[in-house]
Amino acid sequence: MSQATKRKHVVKEVLGDYVIPSEQQQIVRVLGTPGNNLHEVETEQGERFLVTMPTKFRKNIWIKRGDFLVVDPIEEGEKVKAEISVILHKDYIRYLQKAGVWYGLRRGRPIESERGKSRHAKNVNNRGEKNKTKNVHTAEGLEVLISIDY
Repeated sequence: MSQATKRKHVVKEVLGDYVIPSEQQQIVRVLGTPGNNLHEVETEQGERFLVTMPTKFRKNIWIKRGDFLVVDPIEEGEKVKAEISVILHKDYIRYLQKAGVWYGLRRGRPIESERGKSRHAKNVNNRGEKNKTKNVHTAEGLEVLISIDY
């Protein structure tokens, strides 16, 4: 099978039928990519571990920090605890929300890196100017971080 034909089938599979995850599968959020087709992920409970990308997705589908995945657990290995089975895109996530199987990890929640710095809590904007950040409480009792450019 040529590379173009393989890519066509993989993309069709990713964008194709929506399936609700089974009892063994987990929905996780990508925190980073240490390399070698491994991705660091976080579960709903806050557990962090590495997952591996199957060969069919390699060089055909790219995953970035903040994306959501459905993973299958694997027994062997101490660090790598699962394999990616489905990559969730926004329409798939909406389907899971309507089906009632979506949980609390959201795209807007800050992702903490290993160094403990949040990618949303920067004090410098894209132009190199300092920002003033301020915590504001909404009417619903939520705390929101507001960034003001000088």
